[in-house]
Amino acid sequence: MAADLSGKDVERAQFVFSIYDSDGTGSVDASELGGVLRALNLNPTCATIEKLGGTKKKGEKKLTLDEFLPIFSQCKKDKDQGVYEDFLECLKLYDKAENGTMLGAELSHTLLSLGERLTDAEVDEVLKDCLDPEDDEGMVQYVRDIPQETDGKGLNLRSIGGQTVSILHGVNV
Repeated sequence: MAADLSGKDVERAQFVFSIYDSDGTGSVDASELGGVLRALNLNPTCATIEKLGGTKKKGEKKLTLDEFLPIFSQCKKDKDQGVYEDFLECLKLYDKAENGTMLGAELSHTLLSLGERLTDAEVDEVLKDCLDPEDDEGMVQYVRDIPQETDGKGLNLRSIGGQTVSILHGVNV
């Protein structure tokens, strides 16, 4: 077990791990490592997942909970992961009117060309599932509610008046 994880972290990891242990053998396929980590509110890149022991093909390798906990601990310590606020700040660069909207074409281009690039089909799926259609001017609303309160360091994007601010409608924070 990873000694630097809190009891609550271990409990959460055990719960999520048990969900991904679909056959009840006490192990998870290494191809599911990214999904398990993301279910624990981490955002590892594909390269990080591969470096930590994840595989692309199902059935190549299995991970037990005791093998997974140090991976979870290491990934949790990684400060290079992008978080919700980082993503929002990137999209604000394209928000000329500062009203939570941007050109749909710019969002598509960004998703196709920056970071871990998505395919055309993946971008189409994200835009279709997560955003309202473009308006007459080609704009999409990437933030539903622009908070007016700050936490002293900038925008408090987690919870405003009990409601979660969401980017791309489908992402929960």
